[in-house]
This record gives sequence, structure tokens and C-alpha cells, in this order.
Amino acid sequence: MATSKGPDKTGRTGSGSGESAGSRDAELERRRRELEAGLAARRPEQPAGGGTSGPDRTPGFGQALKLSSEFIAAVGVGAALGWAIDRVAGTSPWGLIVFLLLGFGAGVLNVMRSAGMVAERGGKSAGPDKP
Repeated sequence: MATSKGPDKTGRTGSGSGESAGSRDAELERRRRELEAGLAARRPEQPAGGGTSGPDRTPGFGQALKLSSEFIAAVGVGAALGWAIDRVAGTSPWGLIVFLLLGFGAGVLNVMRSAGMVAERGGKSAGPDKP
């Protein structure tokens, strides 16, 4: 038997009548349909093909993975080159520091190029204003 403190084994609470539960369900269903209609009106239109392929339509997670891997690779290569130069030339830790900073700079530049914020070599435009 349900009490005012909680539900019984059927999941019902209190001793309410079936009519009020039915009217509550109908009201909730009406509100759900209104919310779905409002959300559908605010969604951007999907292309007819429904595909998101192409260089400018990479999904957000894929784009983030690509940019982060480019950055990490550049920093890793810079650190590895600096460490190798330190081992060969005996200039520890200066080679590592210098090449780590160069790798960081190269990684930032690669990410900006991939994101389209900086023009690539060869005369591509940097912004939407330029043809």
C-alpha cells in the first residue's frame, strides 16, 4: 500500500484517483508535443543528402582530434629533436628547451592553418573578405 512517504511496489504514490492521473498524463503529453514542435522549428535545416562529409563539414569531435594530434605531434617532434641534439652535442638542457619552444610554435601555426585562421603558403587567402 502506498503511503504519503513513498511509492508501493507498483510504483504509485498516495491514494489518488485514476482520473487525475489520466489528466496529468494527457497534460504532460500535450506539453511534450508543444516542446518538440518548438524545438523542431528552431533546428537548422539539414541538407537533403543528410551527409556531413567534406573538408569543411568535419564533425566537431573529429576536427578537435585532428587539431590536437597535430599540435601534440609538433611539440613531441620538437622535444625529441632537442633531446637528441643535447645527447649528441652535450648542451643539456638548452637544445631541449629551444626545440621544445620551436615545436610549440610550429604546433600553434599548424593548428591555426588547419582551422583556416592563417593562410597557407602558396597565396591562399586568410579570410572571407579576400577572393
